[in-house]
Amino acid sequence: QLGADVTVWEPEQLAQEGFGGILGVGMGSSRLPRLVRVEWAPSEASTHVALVGKGITFDTGGISLKPPKGMETMKSDMSGSAVVLHTVLAAARANLPIKVTGWLCLAENMPSGTAQRPSDVIRIYGGKTVEVMNTDAEGRLVMADGLARAIEDQPDVVMDVATLTGAQGVALGSRTSAVMGDEEVRSAVFSASEAAGEDFWPMPLPAHLREGLESTVADLKNIGDPMGGMLSAGLFLKEFVGDTPWAHLDIARPAFNEGSPWGCTPKGATGHSVRTLFEYLVTRSQA
Repeated sequence: QLGADVTVWEPEQLAQEGFGGILGVGMGSSRLPRLVRVEWAPSEASTHVALVGKGITFDTGGISLKPPKGMETMKSDMSGSAVVLHTVLAAARANLPIKVTGWLCLAENMPSGTAQRPSDVIRIYGGKTVEVMNTDAEGRLVMADGLARAIEDQPDVVMDVATLTGAQGVALGSRTSAVMGDEEVRSAVFSASEAAGEDFWPMPLPAHLREGLESTVADLKNIGDPMGGMLSAGLFLKEFVGDTPWAHLDIARPAFNEGSPWGCTPKGATGHSVRTLFEYLVTRSQA
């Protein structure tokens, strides 16, 4: 109804085209994974922004099983994809003169006889290999596929949105999300968040943490050293964006409010970062 185009990669096509991250994470579930592209492409668009969202529809941790308490809010682990979907639809509703492509990386992370195991090596879309050291660090695997495919369309900017790490909440608490990546894009996202009234904070990607992702049997491991987990997750994603200007938004804690409502934030799912990304698109479309 809004004029956006939708394309769905079914499991067979994901396998044929080599989306090993999404398939690896989703292979333990009876509900098989999908990749969905939602695109708003008005004829007058002069710039193209790609958005990639983590869509883990439920996260048990897989074989690296979470404790029961840690699963209670894991229906919210698809918040990144929800944000991306509704940001694209908001651009369509507002008839913004900007091309926006949303990539929804959808999988359920379950333990079963068909689930991926710690020490498995998977091949991400585009060819890079990853040694899976912890199946509960699954979001970065589906996001790697999404980012690698998104940049094939040569967008001017790519951004990813994910409830990616518990370390985000340790560093910044339950109301402030993190933004990492190329300085120009990171600064633009931070400015948009201030204008939109959402809490973000710029975080670094220290080069020395990259060493912790080295693997002896693959191009990368899916987890780094214990310290700085939010930052090493960002460095992992950076490996899949090439030279495309990029920012990574970790919204792990602000995406789901377990406490009482406050301000414009309800109890439960918050939609955190939709306003920021829409503000970014409005500003970019006017440049």
